[in-house]
Amino acid sequence: MSKLLFRKKEIEELLQNEGTIQLKKTLGAFDLLLLGVGAIVGTGIFILPGTVAATHAGPGIVFSFIIAAIVCAFAGMCYSEFASSVPVTGSAYTYGYIVFGEIVAWLVGWALLLEYGLAVAAVATGWSSYLNSLLAGFHIVLPQAISGAFNPAAGTYINVPAIFIIFATAFLLTLGIKESTRFNSWMVFLKVAVILLFIGVGVFYVKPTNWEPFLPFGISGVFSGAALVFFAYLGFDAVSSAAEEVKNPQRNMPIGIIGSLLICTVLYVAVSMVLTGIVPYHALNVSDPVSYVMQLVHQDWIAGIISLGAVVGMMTVILVMSYGGTRLLYALGRDGLLPKSMAELSPKFKTPVKNTWIFALLVAFCAGFVPLSKLAELVNMGTLVAFTIVSIGVVYLRKNKNIPSGGFKVPFFPVLPILSFLLCLFLISQLSILTWIACGIWFIIGLIVYLAYGRKNSEMNKQ
Repeated sequence: MSKLLFRKKEIEELLQNEGTIQLKKTLGAFDLLLLGVGAIVGTGIFILPGTVAATHAGPGIVFSFIIAAIVCAFAGMCYSEFASSVPVTGSAYTYGYIVFGEIVAWLVGWALLLEYGLAVAAVATGWSSYLNSLLAGFHIVLPQAISGAFNPAAGTYINVPAIFIIFATAFLLTLGIKESTRFNSWMVFLKVAVILLFIGVGVFYVKPTNWEPFLPFGISGVFSGAALVFFAYLGFDAVSSAAEEVKNPQRNMPIGIIGSLLICTVLYVAVSMVLTGIVPYHALNVSDPVSYVMQLVHQDWIAGIISLGAVVGMMTVILVMSYGGTRLLYALGRDGLLPKSMAELSPKFKTPVKNTWIFALLVAFCAGFVPLSKLAELVNMGTLVAFTIVSIGVVYLRKNKNIPSGGFKVPFFPVLPILSFLLCLFLISQLSILTWIACGIWFIIGLIVYLAYGRKNSEMNKQ
């Protein structure tokens, strides 16, 4: 029994072209950079710097972002080594299959489905509220009954805008990854331009006295702030899902993963410095701190542009996280752990159209009818589980003598991967008991699905 549960995939087998229809290799390093920035820069940059500065770190939030970036960079380097050595779709799920075996791979894949699905639903819900406030600026008001998560007490029954953006994104993904990345590129340029506009205008209103004291909550506040803003970086792991569609993955995957983390860190730190320099940190505990400070300095037109940037920014997060979810379903279907229909590619577009729409329907239901505030932490749990597996998995990957040479290698091996593993475990320990219980229930459901279907239908049975 244990042999079946822990059977592993061979790297040589994964690197062979399986089947007659394959995903098209169309992406370069720059495409991956923009995918990463598209996934990371979303709600985090427009909300977290203000609220975390006000309640945890003060102006010292810049150190919180840097610490969180270092933790993510450690995990990102482990992802980069896997992605350049094993350029196959499926991200941490596929990596787990190689080093730990089928049951661990399945549970990592199950955790990632939770991350991608709930992240898309939560961001779509946030997108809906930003869209409502943007439309209100033009005196357009959507009926309350159809513009929020299910809450009969408040007279709200369905979140139509959230459902719309998920379906629109699904349609775009069915056309092909090159078309999707082209759209993502324009949206990323637009939202980065909005962020740079804020920094460029805001810097003239900075008063250095607002940075005193720089660490009002002490060093402990900086660390607790880092645990919170860590989640502003989530999304770079979705870049590794593109491995099978990348030209020259050994060179381009590390550039995409680490480069996008570096760009986002610079943006986060700059926005935080300007925010806390314009107004005292304790006045930033609002839902829209970036546009709020622009209104305080009577730059209302920029506040309006920032609202537009937030709407655009969240669209790219929805796109990239949906992409990661559909490619994970593709890998699970191809391996037989889920029905084969999950791995069917459209003859015309060479994309997994069926699984894209199934994923969109399930996520749209959550975004349209379920208030997600209490479930948001589950996104973090799913991500951190994947990070721990990938971090410690690199140690085992190096022992495999069949790895193709010339790919990216994690520096300071094995110290850095082990440190990444321990830091991720520490962050998991900071999550609430409710999150642990909910996540435990999700994994129990996953085990039942695997034992009832995946174990019997796995492609590994044919060997």
